[in-house]
Amino acid sequence: MKAGALLCLLAVCALLVESRPLTKLEQIQAAGVLRVASINGPETYYEDPDGNLTGFEYSLAAAFAEHLGVKLEIVPTNNFGEILTLVEAGKQVDMAAAGMIVTQRRQQQVHFSDPYLEISQLLIYRNGTGKPTELDALFGRKIMVMEDSSEAERLAQISAQYPQLEWSASADYNSMDLIEQVHVGEIDFALVKSTAYAISQTVYPRARVAYTFPEKQPLAWAFEPSNDNSLKNAANRFLQGLKASDQLANLEATYFHQEPAFNTGGALAFTNRIKSRLPKWEPLLKQAADNYDFDWLMLAAISYQESHWNARARSYTGVRGLMMLTRTTADELGIENRLDPEQSVDGGTRYLVNIMTRLPKAIQGQDRLWMTLAAYNVGYGHLMDARRLARKQGKNPNVWDDVAETLPLLAQRKYYKHTRHGYARGWEPVAYVNNIRQFHTILAWHKQVEQRRLAMAEATLLSSNSQDESASLRTSL
Repeated sequence: MKAGALLCLLAVCALLVESRPLTKLEQIQAAGVLRVASINGPETYYEDPDGNLTGFEYSLAAAFAEHLGVKLEIVPTNNFGEILTLVEAGKQVDMAAAGMIVTQRRQQQVHFSDPYLEISQLLIYRNGTGKPTELDALFGRKIMVMEDSSEAERLAQISAQYPQLEWSASADYNSMDLIEQVHVGEIDFALVKSTAYAISQTVYPRARVAYTFPEKQPLAWAFEPSNDNSLKNAANRFLQGLKASDQLANLEATYFHQEPAFNTGGALAFTNRIKSRLPKWEPLLKQAADNYDFDWLMLAAISYQESHWNARARSYTGVRGLMMLTRTTADELGIENRLDPEQSVDGGTRYLVNIMTRLPKAIQGQDRLWMTLAAYNVGYGHLMDARRLARKQGKNPNVWDDVAETLPLLAQRKYYKHTRHGYARGWEPVAYVNNIRQFHTILAWHKQVEQRRLAMAEATLLSSNSQDESASLRTSL
């Protein structure tokens, strides 16, 4: 073949290649954005105190977007029905990440990825009202689920066989709200996912599990039902890699399996003190947060862990005040009166910032915060001992989860005798950090619910005023 003819053939081939339609994955990578439908809530995504998005589904989707080399755009929706409609159409969103259970009905509308998590469906009742042990104990009682949820599908199937079972689906409440409704006695029962209950059980301790349905329910991402499976296949490969690296398990543990920070009595006390004690100290905490560029809700969580927001608190070790400062620390900070709330909060915040500044630069992100808290509790020297021990054991001394495994070893002689600072009650800073993390999560969610309720009240008032004005106008006419 002559050179000219060969060039012509190559040019035709190139044109044919260039004329091939881009796959869904290629379109997303070309646009540089992955549009993901989700529902705002504790199991999916929500704003942290700094206004950044967080949550299990958000973190998972953000990691996938980063894997693809694109930005993540969350498309907020109101319910699962809206999500299914959007995904099925395939125009406004590319996929959905919303803690969706794979059901036969949903599979008729959308395609699903491989499951990334298996959860249970729980029937929740209020402690003290009698735990139901038979199905007929539910007849004539008030049962509620989220609208368009897989739990609604399950109750529809059950009630088809047992018409005596009465239930309703709400478009106004998410799973956390339903659990709260059971906790306060507004409804008798709720059917929710185990992930929602894991988050809320310390917030609403009167809500208990009456029955766990035995079949595990798979959670998966949803995609447009088309012959182009390029995005779904990429998601499956990504999820498989995440499982293999334990990153998925770590995310699950972070958001759904934290150790309880307190027992039932402690949980009730905490929720009551959010209303009765926190408002008094909120301006002080916010002022210190502004002065030292710190999260005020984190300061609130720390001060609750330290003193239960009691300005005159004192422990057997001699630490005192809202932030429970030692005499030595107070002297170093120039604090004259540890029982003075303003001095205590200001000094405690400065001390936290000092610790964070001292930490090696290799400790990044949230790991830096958790290690700061651990050092605040157990001492900087003991934290450094635990980091050195982590390195000796082949762990990463810059990752909190690894250091949290070695801190308790500082109470064992065979380990602490080789450290620079000797014995330490190493299990205490681990519990301390876990507690504060959970307090912070509860406070952040409480504030978001509070803001949502205020917005709903304002909307209702505006609507009422508008109706009054209309009625007045009609009367005058």
